[in-house]
Amino acid sequence: MRTKSIKKNRINVVTLGCSKNVYDSEVLMGQLKGNNKDVVHEQDGNIVVINTCGFIDNAKEESVNTILEFVEQKQQGEVDKVFVTGCLSERYKPDLQKEIPDVDQYFGTTELPGLLKALEADYKHELLGERLTTTPKNYAYLKIAEGCDRPCSFCAIPLMRGGHKSTPIEDLVTEAKNLAANGVKELILIAQDLTYYGLDLYKKRNLAELLENLAKVEGIEWIRLHYAFPTGFPMDVLDVMKREPKICNYIDIPLQHINTELLKSMRRGTTSEKTTKLLKDFRKYVPEMAIRTTLIVGYPGETQEQFEEMRDWVEEMRFERLGCFTYSHEENTHAYNLEDDVPQEVKQDRANQIMEIQSQISWELNQQKIGQIFKVVIDRKEGNYFVGRTEFDSPDVDNEVLIDASSIYLKTGEFYEVKVTDAADFDLYAEPIHEAPKPVRKELKVKTV
Repeated sequence: MRTKSIKKNRINVVTLGCSKNVYDSEVLMGQLKGNNKDVVHEQDGNIVVINTCGFIDNAKEESVNTILEFVEQKQQGEVDKVFVTGCLSERYKPDLQKEIPDVDQYFGTTELPGLLKALEADYKHELLGERLTTTPKNYAYLKIAEGCDRPCSFCAIPLMRGGHKSTPIEDLVTEAKNLAANGVKELILIAQDLTYYGLDLYKKRNLAELLENLAKVEGIEWIRLHYAFPTGFPMDVLDVMKREPKICNYIDIPLQHINTELLKSMRRGTTSEKTTKLLKDFRKYVPEMAIRTTLIVGYPGETQEQFEEMRDWVEEMRFERLGCFTYSHEENTHAYNLEDDVPQEVKQDRANQIMEIQSQISWELNQQKIGQIFKVVIDRKEGNYFVGRTEFDSPDVDNEVLIDASSIYLKTGEFYEVKVTDAADFDLYAEPIHEAPKPVRKELKVKTV
C-alpha cells in the first residue's frame, strides 16, 4: 500500500557526481520529454532513475547509499520502480545486481537507448542537442567529447566511459544555438580532456576552431574551458582566448602533482620542468588568465620530500583557484598494482596543508581586487545577497561575488558591472555601479584579423 501520494508515471531523475553526469541526465530528460513523458529532476516521482558516479571511494559510497535509499522507498510502496545508470553501474553492474537485486534494472554509460526502452520511450535521433537543463537558466554545460584515451595510472574513467570520442563541431554549434534560444548565456565546455578534442575526427587538435565557431553563436556571452590536459596543450587556444572577448580568461587544467618521479608513475607524460614552463607560458600570453588546477596528495610512494616539493611549488605558482584531493586506490587501474602506503591521516593532513596555503593565496589575490570593477553574472539570490560570478569563476567550485540585496534589485541571469568593496578568502563583496546591465570594455574590443 502506498504511504504517500505521488503522481503516477512521473519519472524522477537523480544526478550524482560530476558535470558530465549533469549533462547526461539532461540529455536523458530531453529524450523523455520528446516521448511525452512526465519527467522531473530530483523531485517526487513514482519511477526513479539514479545517474551514479563511480570515480573515487566517497562518490561510490554516496551512489550506493542513494540506491539503497530509493530501494527502501520502493519496498515501502513509496515508489514503483528504481533504475540505475551511470559510471558506478557501468563499472560494477554484476556486483550491484548481486548485492542490491531490488533495483529493477542496471544500465551502463552507453546504454541510453536501453534505459529509454525500459522507461517505455524510444531514442529519438532528431532530438540531437535537445536537453532539459537542470542548471540555472543563464549557464549550461556543453560536453564536447566522451571518454578518454589518456593512460593516467590512478584514473578509472576510461574503464567507465571508454575511449575518446569527439562530437562534430556542427553538432555542438547546433546545441549551443538551442541553448542560447532558451536563454543560456554562458557555455561551460566539458570533457574528460578538452585538449584532445578533434584528433579522432579531424586528425588534429581542433579546440581553437571549435571555440571560434561557438563564439559566433548569438546570445552566448561567455565560453569557459574545463578539464584541459597539460601534455600536448594546443597553444592556439590561447590566441583565440586573447582575440575573442567571449572566451573567458579562465582555464581548468588538472596537474595532479609536480614531482617528476611521481608524474612518471602517474603516467602523465610530462615533467616538473615542462609543467612549470607551460604555466609560465599561460601567464606570458594571457596575463589576466585565472588558472584553476587540482592536485592529488598521498599517491603510492609519495615521500614527505616529494610532498614538500609540491607544497613549495603551490606557494610559488600562486594559482587563482585550486582543489586538492587525497589519493583513492581504485581497482583495475595501473596504480592499483602499487602499494597504497601513505596512511589516510597523512593524506588528509597533506591535503589540509595545501588548502591552507591556497586559502592564504586566494585571500591575498582577492584583497588586490578591492576597488576594482568587474563584470559579473547573477546566478541566484541567497539570503540577503545576490550571488554572482566574474569571468574568472566557474559555478559551484570557485569564488563568488556577494551583493547586498537589501537596497537594490538585480535580475538573475543578467550581467552587471560591480565595484568590489571588500574581500574574504573565497568571496568578494561588491556593489553595482549601474542599475541596468552594461557591457564592460573587454566586450567592446575590436577583433584583430
